[in-house]
Amino acid sequence: MTAFGFEILAKDSAGRRGRVTTAHGAFETPCFIATATSATVKAMHPDAVRSTGAELAICNTYHLMLRPTPERVAALGGLHTFMNWPGPIITDLGGFQVMSLAKLRKISEIGVVFQSHLDGSKHELTPERSMEIQHLLDSNITMCFDECTPHPATPEQAVESMQMSMRWAERCKAAFKPRPGYALFGINQGSIYPDLRVQSVDALKKIGFDGYAVGGLAVGEGQDIMFQMLDVTVPHLPVEKPRYLMGVGKPDDIVGAVLRGIDIFDCVMPTRSGRTGQGFTRRGTINIRNARHMDDKRPLDESCSCPACRQYSRAYLHHLFRCEEILGPMLLTGHNLQYYQDLVCSLRCAIEKGILQDYATQFFESYARGDIEAIT
Repeated sequence: MTAFGFEILAKDSAGRRGRVTTAHGAFETPCFIATATSATVKAMHPDAVRSTGAELAICNTYHLMLRPTPERVAALGGLHTFMNWPGPIITDLGGFQVMSLAKLRKISEIGVVFQSHLDGSKHELTPERSMEIQHLLDSNITMCFDECTPHPATPEQAVESMQMSMRWAERCKAAFKPRPGYALFGINQGSIYPDLRVQSVDALKKIGFDGYAVGGLAVGEGQDIMFQMLDVTVPHLPVEKPRYLMGVGKPDDIVGAVLRGIDIFDCVMPTRSGRTGQGFTRRGTINIRNARHMDDKRPLDESCSCPACRQYSRAYLHHLFRCEEILGPMLLTGHNLQYYQDLVCSLRCAIEKGILQDYATQFFESYARGDIEAIT
């Protein structure tokens, strides 16, 4: 069976062009993960997701532990069979959802006891149970269980949260069942405090992981502070391991993070925005519901190859959303995911050619100008 591995194929300053190998195939980096929270990318068929260039899907431990339950998924052949996704799958730990969705949470050194947001049933999630759930799901990349530090947090709150997450990380490493082609990633925490971020990296490296994620960002601190935390954190991460910035983000966030050496990204933004009428283009975002698109014969983005841009006008998409037709969210979600996959593909090419900084400069200039208002 194929071993889990990471190979750096090209570098341009801090930017890295790489390849991650798993038991269910490889994926290229920089990479944007398709968000399949409940074992599906909302409003998209798996074949349509793959056609965008997406190679990696992310599912959510919290949601799947509540329904259909990991034991049922395992009995049905694991996530790859269950959701018809033969490629690599990553499962996030569920900590953010426990903190943001669950009711009557009680956090202790043992873990978290909470009530389901669905039916009020009581559950306990510990580092050991998180590892068990992700193993049952047959996830290629398992994420450590940690506490999602609230923002804003005082230095005292941040250090307490970070240190508990590091203790939980040790328990996750002990509970994880190693096998060829599967990996466990540690998660860096420390809120917006540089010294805590570095302390967290040091603790994770002592434990030893197959990859390292930066968590607890894009939670309201703003892009400048997020980049500052990456500037502090990333240079301390092992060069030979993949780096994953969790829950990020906007296109300009991704470009800025690649410049700082991040390899892997995930975010609900392209799919969630697609369901609510926001489209991403190379000239910024648009709201397809706006009246200015009512008679616009142009595609969303002339340079995009997705079905929405090849076959339909802005006027038609506007009509679909105004009439609340399900085809509207389907087309716009597919377009947004295509845009994100094209973005990371372009970043990979720029790194290979040694022009990453020039590419980033042009990207920021074009994205900042915004969508062209005039109908041409």
